[in-house]
Amino acid sequence: MRILLVEDESQVASFIRRGLREEQYTVDVAEDGEQGAFLAQTNEYDLIILDWKLPKMNGIDVLRALRADGVTVPILLLTGRDTLQDKVMGLDAGADDYLTKPFGFEELLARVRALLRRRGDMIPTVLQVADLELDSLRHCVSRSGHKIDLTSREYSLLEYLLRNTDRVVTRTMLAEHVWEHDFDPLSNVIDVHVARLRRKIDHDHDTKLLQTVRGKGYILQSPASAGEARIQQLESGDPASARDSAGA
Repeated sequence: MRILLVEDESQVASFIRRGLREEQYTVDVAEDGEQGAFLAQTNEYDLIILDWKLPKMNGIDVLRALRADGVTVPILLLTGRDTLQDKVMGLDAGADDYLTKPFGFEELLARVRALLRRRGDMIPTVLQVADLELDSLRHCVSRSGHKIDLTSREYSLLEYLLRNTDRVVTRTMLAEHVWEHDFDPLSNVIDVHVARLRRKIDHDHDTKLLQTVRGKGYILQSPASAGEARIQQLESGDPASARDSAGA
């Protein structure tokens, strides 16, 4: 899942970002309120962690602007202000939760998981195609009941592909949803990570799930969908297309 962290204190931001990445989250960081509001309005996030005291635009103003703009993503407000009135102001401005500095990272993670569970009422948290399963809350992946060890980036890549099962996912889509906003789209990093992921989830399995769609991108395809596509292409009199649809 992708998280936006809006925090102007570089050491705090680095600490939180590193910890979240270790928990398999993709994290973008904004250093001021204006940049945070811009990223939140132009990208899709599963959660926003927002500091109250920010340069250019404070956290309360960012909250109000996002909610007024129709952004419904869960927002966790971080602040050194701990009075009852401050908490009421933050929650009334649109925050879903409130965490006072200083805090323990384990508590931050617990609050992140809680907010994502609430959103899980709308977004499935256990994703499955054939015998491949990903639990986004426990951060574990298995196929045929056997655990698969993935890097943080491979995990994020697989989660996005699973959320788009049977749909062609372009490299541009992967760059926007799986990599941070400063990713270089001209590099071959995406192809390298997809190749590594394919080896881990498809190696030693007769049914290959992750396919390359030439000239378009990639698809994590269920066996039933793949079979139907090949039948339709063969019936259309284009056996070469049927072979190519399975990718490389």
